[in-house]
Amino acid sequence: MNAVKSNCLFYTVIILLYRLSYNQPSVVGLDGKVIAVTPWLAPIVWEGTFDSFLIDSIYKQQNITIATTVFALGKYTQFLKDFLESAEQNYFVGFRVHYYLFTDHPEQVPAVKLGEGRQLTVLTVASSNRWQEITLRRMEKLEKLIESRLVNEADYVFSLDVDTKFYGRWGAESLGRLIGVIHPGYYQTHREHFPYERRPESQAHIPVAEGDYYYGGAVIGGLVKDVHEVAKTCREQLDIDAAKSIEAAWQEESHLNKYFLYNKPSKVLSPEYLWQDFKPHTNEVKIIRFSQVIKNYAAVRPNP
Repeated sequence: MNAVKSNCLFYTVIILLYRLSYNQPSVVGLDGKVIAVTPWLAPIVWEGTFDSFLIDSIYKQQNITIATTVFALGKYTQFLKDFLESAEQNYFVGFRVHYYLFTDHPEQVPAVKLGEGRQLTVLTVASSNRWQEITLRRMEKLEKLIESRLVNEADYVFSLDVDTKFYGRWGAESLGRLIGVIHPGYYQTHREHFPYERRPESQAHIPVAEGDYYYGGAVIGGLVKDVHEVAKTCREQLDIDAAKSIEAAWQEESHLNKYFLYNKPSKVLSPEYLWQDFKPHTNEVKIIRFSQVIKNYAAVRPNP
């Protein structure tokens, strides 16, 4: 009888672990102070949690290259100048950075002076009539770029949205095996209200009682091989959904959140690393490093 009870208990624990049912982690403590570590012991990077000079010095000795992919299709090329100029002032300054720009209008890429050891490669891709299709294709493009080039050309890779601007330092404190960023719109929201994909028939499905944080799809980063696994897995899940005529609630961002639920990031960036220009400052966010700019979506997107 005891053996039966023991086996039942073991089975229950396994099921609970598989479903990942546990209390939602917080970003801000009851005392109002930010929390700098996740329940799985990954750092959450906030201002004041690192020594910028020390951590940059450590990584500069390794002579690393940071690949950075950006997608600027259709009217989104208008954001390139501010993105690149602000990146040159704030993003991995003093490091070797290689931008890989995907665009359907290479003639509209602005001439921006790059610092020493930094370069820009323009990759021409086909246009799209749906902004949703553009976001859906990003994982596939990232996967193929890593396989064809980045495995031999870079150590780390970040994929960043172009309709953004750097306002403060973004350096080696953001490096790690697998990096996620907490979405600024949901960092104090209960997970029941996260915009996860809730339909069980989608590969991106996350049940209401599960989830850690809501991660923004505007920033994906990490070691090249780990980001490749993210891109490959999400692309495969996107393909499965597409075969069933399913489009997840927030396209690749929904699939990214599903991936991070079962493959925890080794480091999490606070909303300092992904803010929104229309949002006011808060007590928790002492500095805004990277932010999505204000724009008229109807004017820049090819469809509603």
